[in-house]
Amino acid sequence: MTIPNSRHEARALDAADPIRHARDLFELPEGVIYLDGNSLGPPPRAVFGEIDRVMRREWGTDLIRSWTTHAWIDLPDRVAAMIAEVIGANASEVAVADSTSVNIFKLLGAALRLRPSRHVILTEKENFGTDLYVAQGLADLLGDGFSLRVVKRTELESALDEDVAVLMLTHVDFRTGEMHDMRVWTVAAHDAGALVLWDLSHSAGAVPVDLGGCEVDLAVGCGYKYLNGGPGAPAYAYVAVRHHEELRPPLWGWMGHEAPFDFDIGYRPEQGIGRLQVGTPPILSLAALECGVAVLAEIGVDALRAKSIELTELFISLVDRACAEHGFEVASPRDPLHRGSQVSLRHSQGYPIVQALIADGVIGDFREPDILRFGFAPAFLRFVDVWDAVAALRSVMEERRWDRPEFHLRSKVT
Repeated sequence: MTIPNSRHEARALDAADPIRHARDLFELPEGVIYLDGNSLGPPPRAVFGEIDRVMRREWGTDLIRSWTTHAWIDLPDRVAAMIAEVIGANASEVAVADSTSVNIFKLLGAALRLRPSRHVILTEKENFGTDLYVAQGLADLLGDGFSLRVVKRTELESALDEDVAVLMLTHVDFRTGEMHDMRVWTVAAHDAGALVLWDLSHSAGAVPVDLGGCEVDLAVGCGYKYLNGGPGAPAYAYVAVRHHEELRPPLWGWMGHEAPFDFDIGYRPEQGIGRLQVGTPPILSLAALECGVAVLAEIGVDALRAKSIELTELFISLVDRACAEHGFEVASPRDPLHRGSQVSLRHSQGYPIVQALIADGVIGDFREPDILRFGFAPAFLRFVDVWDAVAALRSVMEERRWDRPEFHLRSKVT
């Protein structure tokens, strides 16, 4: 794309944007440039009416009868089928349930049972915290030689040996936005006799994912980032159909039972992906998630990815041009083929700079030790937003507004 030289030229790019209409599908506050959709997506406008309808007309009127009358019991499967389209899977391979952390626990436990002679979970130091913690906890629970092997990204290939049961990777690095080649690492794991588990939380909905085409074994993802399902939205889990017959997740619950309303004293797992269900589905959260995924389905992931690349390329180019003298380092890959839908900058004063930007209405976030993180959710972001965000960054630096005492005070959420 041609990098604009003025705000007027950036607005011209918006006028030519083939998915510019998608912005109107979201509720966005006036005067805010939201560059944190990779952490929490904004609400689709449809969600307000849908939640009100479910609460008043279904829960409020039909009460418990809604499980049948309004097919609440089938809502997890319906949303799972929609997510399957986004991640390159069959509907029968996806379950919507619980949180990402709980699903990681279930799938890692199942993976270790699928490779009973191997006792090692392999991952990288750059992985997301919850993925590491869940794996540590599972290894500690199992004892008897089970372990989590954590290595540098550059050491992953050499660490894939005959002891590894499962390779666990996050598709897009939450700090830098660097994107793994899913096909390459899946093949590498299989060549070593291991399974692979991918965390799609920072990619699905903004980056094309083809789990089936890459012959992935297992995957998880959250519903509240690019899927726009709301804070704490239900997560999802994927298991390739070839593993269903032997799949034995370690967490059993009544919704994963073959006949939950028989209330049998013994557990009989449902056939297929349904055995990953545990407790009662959260209907209000699922209704919100359904609205978020429906927006993505309407736009199409390929169109979203094309715009994502243009937005991130524009941001990097403008930062290079307008902020070169202020000590920023682009921490994300400059090659868009290796970059998700975010751009991260390094700066020794990263935290107060982010707080100063937020005060100016440009919302990004900070990740230790020095990462300013900006997410580019292409469904609602405009090219002029990118232009204005970089202008605000330059202003914050030139006027040293980041050095105000209040911007150095650390909050619990960064």
